[in-house]
Amino acid sequence: MLLEILIGLLLLGGAAFVLLGSIGLARLPDFFMRLHGPTKATTLGVGALVLASLLHVGTEEGTGGLREVAVMLFLFITAPITAHLLAKAAQAEERRRTATQAGGTLPDGGKGTG
Repeated sequence: MLLEILIGLLLLGGAAFVLLGSIGLARLPDFFMRLHGPTKATTLGVGALVLASLLHVGTEEGTGGLREVAVMLFLFITAPITAHLLAKAAQAEERRRTATQAGGTLPDGGKGTG
């Protein structure tokens, strides 16, 4: 009974965070703000959903829930890395666009990486 309540709370909380992250993706004004919503809130929400699945599978089927643990680890490792790479690419593009509009050249010979 108590475990079912905990699973239900994790499902509701996870769904709420996923919803907030999705709303942030749709409503926030610029790229960097839109990147923040899904990477923080949605990752936490999906993590809570996977944790609820882990608790349910672990108790109902008697298995360890290795798949759920693998999904959770993959999510928590890849989401911040992906967000970091997207932010770096957006910053390089912004620098490249600013330098082109100013009529100058980039210090790294036009690559936009420096």
